Amino acid sequence: MNILLAPFIFFSVVPIVPFLLVYMIHYIWNGKRNRRKSLLLAVDVTTVFLILSVSALFNQIFASGFGFYLIMLLLLIIGGLIGGAQNRMKGQVDVKRLVRAVWRLAFLGAGFAYIVFVIIGFFPYILGV
Repeated sequence: MNILLAPFIFFSVVPIVPFLLVYMIHYIWNGKRNRRKSLLLAVDVTTVFLILSVSALFNQIFASGFGFYLIMLLLLIIGGLIGGAQNRMKGQVDVKRLVRAVWRLAFLGAGFAYIVFVIIGFFPYILGV
């Protein structure tokens, strides 16, 4: 069990590593043809690790256990807003595009939150507070 858990924890703590690994492996595997596809796959895989990392950082900084649930709530709200906009514009909701849009927005939001929370978390550690 630890054999599977240790890399998962490492990838959650340092989410740039799975991004680079997936990007490079996919890019090399496909014969260096499609950078965009490699980038999007790396984004999709890394989002899981970013969400877990941001929720753990949120829980650590704010001394709560609500981080993961807050992220899921935000993703549901964003999905509802995008789905509502799709329904108004096209008359129907394309679930595949909706999930893809929410997932990619989650990557952007979690990436930004990760950077902010790491900076916020290191200041008290460095200052010895």
